[in-house]
Parts: sequence; structure tokens; C-alpha cells
Amino acid sequence: MILLAALALAAGPTALPNCIGQPQVKPAQVIFACADANFGIRKLRWIGWGDARAAATGTVYANDCTPTCVAGHFHNYPAVIVVDGRQQCGSATAYKRVTIAFIGPSPYPKSKPADLVYTYRCR
Repeated sequence: MILLAALALAAGPTALPNCIGQPQVKPAQVIFACADANFGIRKLRWIGWGDARAAATGTVYANDCTPTCVAGHFHNYPAVIVVDGRQQCGSATAYKRVTIAFIGPSPYPKSKPADLVYTYRCR
């Protein structure tokens, strides 16, 4: 039993929890605004999955919430995400953090780098 636990810790992460804490393997989409899904990234293409860090390119979608979020418009932005950190999700080792870097214009031009780091926890 101890050997299995040691092997699990030695292996790199194999999943990323989604908004409800369910581990997902190489997700095609990550939602950042979990309450209403008005901000996320889709069409992910992963490199380095299973290493201490992995990265993916994709298309961020963000609702401008103008005049309201219900009546707002979605805009697309090319971006890179990096996942890192580790946690146990049951028997799976999962990444813990997602950091976004926009390629070109950002929907949040006044944001600081720390504003674009999201922590995902297992449930």
C-alpha cells in the first residue's frame, strides 16, 4: 500500500478538476467563471500533459456583459494556459492551478497577472 502511494506521488498529474471538482483527463475546455460559464477556454491542444507543468493553446471566450450578462456578447481571444501544482482527486493525481496568458489583446486589459490564475479543487 505504501509503495502504491509512493508511485502515485512520483507520477505526474493525469487530470484537472472541472468546476464541480470532477477530474478530467486532457480537457478540451476549461471554464473559469464556474457560476455562469461566461468566461472559459475551448479547443485546447495540450503539450507536456503528465509533467509537473503542462500547457495548451486554445480560444478564450468572454462575455462582455453589455448591457447585461444575459444580453451580452461573447468575444474570442487566442490564449495559452499553463497548469501546475498537484493534488489528489481520489486515486488520481491532478493539477491544481491554471494560469492564462493572452496572445494579443485581452478582454481584461487592466488585470494583473495574479488575476488570471485560477485554483481548481477536487471534491
